[in-house]
Amino acid sequence: MKKLKCLYIIDDDPITVFGIKKMLNATIECENIRTFENGKLALESIHEAQQNGEILPEVIFLDINMPIMDGWEFLAEFLKIRFPEKVIINVITSSIDPADYQKWNEFRLNCYHYLNFKNKPLFKIEPTDLSRINLAS
Repeated sequence: MKKLKCLYIIDDDPITVFGIKKMLNATIECENIRTFENGKLALESIHEAQQNGEILPEVIFLDINMPIMDGWEFLAEFLKIRFPEKVIINVITSSIDPADYQKWNEFRLNCYHYLNFKNKPLFKIEPTDLSRINLAS
């Protein structure tokens, strides 16, 4: 079973959060699964963790449409933060607007981290949602 130290779920829908947690419990072993109702709270947590030398998220499940700070605003700010390792960010949405997919692709092409695009509802967590194989080693 895959082991992670820290994973963030950033979504304002409690049903989606519950579903992701349930699927994760069957898929991985994680010491610290943190949930946030918007991107602002998650960014504050990341900055606090960096200042205190705490563990940063290895994987993030990120909703696009949220109040206060949506997923796109979170991503724009997140990409300004220096991380020692690449983070897997799973952008999840119920949107069917092609502009959202295009925006994700623009972020993906200009990003240090790994970005996946997932439609809600999620029925399965794929291996690439949680880890990447390093082909260079």
